Amino acid sequence: MKVFFVLTLTAMSLITNIALAQKSSAKPFQAGKPLGAVNEAGKFVPLSDNVKVYGSFRFAESCVYDATRDLIVVMNAGVPQTQDENDGYVSLLNPDGSVHTTKWIGATRDGLTLNHPLGSAIHNGTLYTADIDVVRTFDLATGKPGKAYPVEGSTFLNGIAVNKEGTIFVSNSRPEFRVYKITADGKVSLFVDGDPLNIPNGVAIDPDGNVVVVNVGNNDVMTFDPANGKLIRTEHAAEGGNDGLVILPDGTKYVSSVRFGSVSKISPGKPAEVIASGIPSAASMGYDSKHKQLIIPMNNNNAVAFLKLED
Repeated sequence: MKVFFVLTLTAMSLITNIALAQKSSAKPFQAGKPLGAVNEAGKFVPLSDNVKVYGSFRFAESCVYDATRDLIVVMNAGVPQTQDENDGYVSLLNPDGSVHTTKWIGATRDGLTLNHPLGSAIHNGTLYTADIDVVRTFDLATGKPGKAYPVEGSTFLNGIAVNKEGTIFVSNSRPEFRVYKITADGKVSLFVDGDPLNIPNGVAIDPDGNVVVVNVGNNDVMTFDPANGKLIRTEHAAEGGNDGLVILPDGTKYVSSVRFGSVSKISPGKPAEVIASGIPSAASMGYDSKHKQLIIPMNNNNAVAFLKLED
C-alpha cells in the first residue's frame, strides 16, 4: 500500500508539473480573422467587398469555364502525394458558385490516374491538365480519360494553355524553370528555358496567338513568340508572386497573386491597377465569359472566389 501511495503521489506530481509547464508556455487565445491576405507591403488586407467566396474543395488550384454546359470546371489536387497518390479530382460548379457535382472526374478511381492536377485548359471539347510530370486530357462531355503526355525532365508542371492549333504550352515551376511545348501529335520540346523565367506559373494565349507567362518570383508578365519562344515584351502586374492569368479578346490581362492576394488588371498600353485584394492564395483563375466574372481558386483554403468584372 505504501509503495502504491508513493507511486500515485509521483504520478500526480508529474501531471501537475506538465500542466503548469503547458500553462506557462501557452500563448493567449486568439480567434481567427476574417478572410484576407498580407500584401506585398506586408500589410494585412481584408477581402474586397466585390469578391465572394465559396467552398467544398480539396486544394483547388485552377478552374476553367465550360461555355457549352455553362459550368465551371475546378481542378482539385487532393491530399499530398506523400499521404496518398492518385487523389486528384475535378468538381463542377454552377455560375452562381453553388456546387453542381462535387466529384465529377474522381467519383471512382477505376481507370483513372490523376495525382496532383494544377493548371487546366479547354480546347475543342477536351479538358487538359498539368499533373506533376504529365499532361493529361479528358473528354469534356463525359469526363473519360484521354491521352497522357509525359514530359521528360519536368519536375512540377503547373500553368497550361492550348492554342487554336491544339499546341500545348505548360510551365515547370520548380528547377529547372521552363515552359514546354507539346504539339497536337504529342511531340514534346523546350519552348523557353531559364531567364527571364523566375518560377513561371500561369500561361495563356493572347488574341494574336502569342504565349503569355507570369512569374511567381517577380511581377513580370512576359509575351513570347509562339514560333520560336523569343521574348516580345514584358509588362508588370501591380504585385509579384503571380499565379493566374486571364486574357480577354480585347487584350486586357488579369493577373492573380498567389503570394499577396491581389488581382491586377492590365489594359493595353496602361499600367497595372489592383481591382481586388485580400484573396488568400489567389491561384490560377478562370474566366466565365457569359457572366463576365473571374473565378479564383484559393488552394489550401479549399474554396474559390468570384469576382464580377465591371463593364
